[in-house]
Amino acid sequence: MVEFFKGFGYFGVLLALCFEFIPAEVVLPLAGYWISQGEFQYVLMVIAGTVGGTIGPLTLYAVGRYGGRPIVIKYGKFFLVNEKQIDAADRFFAKYGAGVAFFGRFLPVVRTAISVPCGMTKMNVVKFSIYTFSAMLPITALYVYLGMKLGENWEQAGDLFKEYLQPFVIVLAIAIVIYAIYKYRIYLLERKLRMNEEKEK
Repeated sequence: MVEFFKGFGYFGVLLALCFEFIPAEVVLPLAGYWISQGEFQYVLMVIAGTVGGTIGPLTLYAVGRYGGRPIVIKYGKFFLVNEKQIDAADRFFAKYGAGVAFFGRFLPVVRTAISVPCGMTKMNVVKFSIYTFSAMLPITALYVYLGMKLGENWEQAGDLFKEYLQPFVIVLAIAIVIYAIYKYRIYLLERKLRMNEEKEK
């Protein structure tokens, strides 16, 4: 199937990622291998992969927003999403809010499914798209780069990606905690202001 999409060039890779029938962990390193063979250019492939990797989650966002959880559970398998991932994504979203549209892309269990609760809570679609694009750009760039450097061994990109990603996930976890504290402090401040206003009345 990937070879079929390859026939359409950069647009084919974009399409493959849009529909999410094939994991990005397969498409992007393989695209990197094609670059090492002189068939494509790195920058253009990263752009195509990032755009496709942004449109794909929008599909799950739309399913979550207009179909709700039952529809997602019933048809999620066609988008490589299972109920366990949806449950994890729900908890993650409930804990950290809209920022998970960015942070969640770097976490293995919730990476794909995080789009669902974003849609179900009717998160602003423009904000969702910006967060997703911002996360997919470095992910795509790294996957394609690894595939390019590994050449015929592109299938090992997934394991290497995890090694490169581990330090980033630690930093990301710290950033999430700071973000959560910030949101909580804002909540307390707004609550205090409301209480002061009520007293003045």
